[in-house]
Amino acid sequence: MTDWALLFDPLIPLWLVIVASVFALVLTGLGLWARRRGALLRAAAMAIVIITLLDPSVRLEERDRLPTVVALVSDESASQSIDGRDAMVASAADALRPQLEALGNVDVRTIALGTDPQSGTRALGSIQAELADVPQEQLGGILLLTDGQITDAPIEGATTPLTESGAVPVHTLLTGHAEEGDRRIELLQVPRFALVDRRETVQFTIVEDGMPLSSNPNPTVNLTILRNNTVLAQAPVPVGVTVDVPIQVDRAGDNLFEIRIEPADNELTDLNNQAVFSVEGVRDTLRVLLVSGEPHAGERTWRNLLKSDPSVDLVHFTILRPPEKQDGTPINELSLIAFPTRELFVDRINDFDLIILDRYQRRSVLPLVYFDNIADYVRRGGALLVAAGPEFADTSSIAFTALADILPAYPTGSIAEEPFRPQVTDLGRRHPITRGLPGDVSGDVAGDGDGDPDWSRWFRLIEAEASSASTVAMSAPASSSMPGAPLLALDSAEEGRVALLLSDHVWLWARNFEGGGPHVQLLRRMAHWLMREPDLEDETLTARTQGLRMIVERRTLGQTVDPLRITTPSGEEIPLELTDEGDGLFRGSLPADEIGLWRITDGTLTTLAHVGPPNPVELQEVVSTPERLMPLTEASNGSLARLTETQGDEMAVPRVRLVGETARTSGNGWIGVRRTDASVLVGARQQPLSLGLWALLPALALWGAAWWREGR
Repeated sequence: MTDWALLFDPLIPLWLVIVASVFALVLTGLGLWARRRGALLRAAAMAIVIITLLDPSVRLEERDRLPTVVALVSDESASQSIDGRDAMVASAADALRPQLEALGNVDVRTIALGTDPQSGTRALGSIQAELADVPQEQLGGILLLTDGQITDAPIEGATTPLTESGAVPVHTLLTGHAEEGDRRIELLQVPRFALVDRRETVQFTIVEDGMPLSSNPNPTVNLTILRNNTVLAQAPVPVGVTVDVPIQVDRAGDNLFEIRIEPADNELTDLNNQAVFSVEGVRDTLRVLLVSGEPHAGERTWRNLLKSDPSVDLVHFTILRPPEKQDGTPINELSLIAFPTRELFVDRINDFDLIILDRYQRRSVLPLVYFDNIADYVRRGGALLVAAGPEFADTSSIAFTALADILPAYPTGSIAEEPFRPQVTDLGRRHPITRGLPGDVSGDVAGDGDGDPDWSRWFRLIEAEASSASTVAMSAPASSSMPGAPLLALDSAEEGRVALLLSDHVWLWARNFEGGGPHVQLLRRMAHWLMREPDLEDETLTARTQGLRMIVERRTLGQTVDPLRITTPSGEEIPLELTDEGDGLFRGSLPADEIGLWRITDGTLTTLAHVGPPNPVELQEVVSTPERLMPLTEASNGSLARLTETQGDEMAVPRVRLVGETARTSGNGWIGVRRTDASVLVGARQQPLSLGLWALLPALALWGAAWWREGR
């Protein structure tokens, strides 16, 4: 292709040329008006001079025409997997591509749209990024195959870089069907945090998109609310009405809630028939009752530990003297307040999260019936920690009360008073209280290499026989006079838990005797395990995502675990074998290739894991619609039509034409892409048109002829 252009390069300043031209025109006009002979000859001579001063030339350019770029955009987001829309897109793209290539000198750019987990399908940003190397004048059109659920589509009146000039038509071909209906749950208000055992309100509404799914003008739908995979409530709720539902978290940490609705028979999909949200459970305060049977060296260890925890509300009483002791001391000098036994162990016993009996023995302070209350409190879900001293082995032991039925070990009456290093048992290395205890030879800090833990010795152990159902987490070493005797025994009593520490020398670790030991970790873990903190459960099943994989962990006190059954968001069941990682930890992983809620179970324990955002934008509004893309279509002078199926797997697509810049871009059964004139320069040359000073010769000749003409 050859283009030419006329160029001027004046030999004198342009304003002088303009003045000379005006002067020449005036002289020529006067001469013609006066009908003087030779006027035309003088005009021709002056024209030659002026043209010579302008120094004209012709520029000839050799150009190669650039192809017209047409973007064929296929929506491959998650909503396209519904109702065979992805197959419609693939078939339509296969039918349009040959038509575009047959237009000649057309470059077809194929663009695939994915899904942003947070913001859904963003088409304009992806198209602009893919066409960043294409000049605006080379772009002939955009063909968009989508269901219309585009989150970054411009609103009415807004402009985008693709539609600023209106010269690039955007033709939208919709997948899906015109008569589609769907129901979804739209969360309006969800608490992020909640106090344990306190009610919070969740606000939501059930939205119906597209065609009505029921002939009833006021339809209702059955709704189920679950917490951590446990059904909390079921009830029918109206569609389109804001619903407030009270919820309650039952544990600290993450609590996963689900709201499910029953799918309709003619509904487009049930993928959005559930809404998932997580509420962080926070304990207000942990109320702990500490009763010390007598003043002793280890009493302050318990008090300092519990008082240092800001989440603990501690009530502490110490029995300074037994009731039978009579020494004439006035009552007002015995204590600051009286021991409110009835209020604590009858009226308000259920207000406490943990009761600690520290070296307590049977005296007349607490009537025996109060021990029945303590046992019942544990069975109903309470927690009891017994820190035993020498009195636990004699006839005044609390083991001879109603607590005998719930204690994890029973005293034999013997006491070993000799130095020994507490040992973590094999079972204890799998238990969350003593697993990885700093200083243990198999814990976080290596021992000294001779098999002994790297912590100080104790000097007293109360001998006891552990019950068959209890867990012995720590024991006396094999080298002691009572090899393997239980030191820390744990057990459950119906809904509650009990821990028994069979020595009162933990304070030696707190006083840093012989380097001390991990008393803070041990006692704090023990207290929080008793109060059922989720992170300290001995039998757990957890799942988390790491990159593109899901990591599943099973902690157990047993030696083996059963295979897992994993249900994906689409309903597929996947078996998973776990690998023994040691110390009661079994781990496995699998690809997390589906967004949504995954269910993992081994038949006994069940956990939930969510991949991606809890309620992905892409799967909320799924009914195909032209409304979002209508402003873009109108602003770009494009068109919008719905794809229709023909016989077989082919799609009926519009015919594609190549049109001029000012022509229509769509009509009945056809769409047009604009022919662009973009080109690239491959060569150029410039040819002067004037003769330079030689042009003065004909000018002088014309002037001479004019004088000769006048002289006749």
